[in-house]
Amino acid sequence: MSKQDTMQDETIDAAQTEPEIGTEAVETDAQQAELEQLRGERDQLKDRLARLQAEFDNARKGAIDPFLGVMDNFQLALKADGSAEQLRTGVELILKQMEEALRGLQVQPVETVGAQFDPRIHEALGSIETVEHPDHQVLEEIRRGYKLRDKLLRPALVRIAVNPAQKSE
Repeated sequence: MSKQDTMQDETIDAAQTEPEIGTEAVETDAQQAELEQLRGERDQLKDRLARLQAEFDNARKGAIDPFLGVMDNFQLALKADGSAEQLRTGVELILKQMEEALRGLQVQPVETVGAQFDPRIHEALGSIETVEHPDHQVLEEIRRGYKLRDKLLRPALVRIAVNPAQKSE
């Protein structure tokens, strides 16, 4: 190989190398821009997370606060000297306070007595044979069931009517 051929090869090698350096610079700029974009998105997500955590803490405090009043009233009832009737009246007031606290959280009781048995919201604990009530009507609530908006938290435990005079569907 002559000296001229060697120089041509070096010139060709140099020419091939220069575009690669330019390409690497463009790729580095693109990567840098993408990295900056990702950092910006990360910072936005961190900020959003911090806000959501603060909202969650506030919601948790707001959900707990009404129940602290219920606890206070139970403690006062335990310390109170009074008749059984006065104690019963106090417990009824505390129960109403508890129901209000649950209503504030959008928790509602499941409809029971007088309603038609619905296995999606009721759990039958037993039945009562009767001809006075329609078949599968809820006659007694043993334990109240609750819903949070439309989601069932727990089913109501009930006793239902069995009417032999009616054919069940």
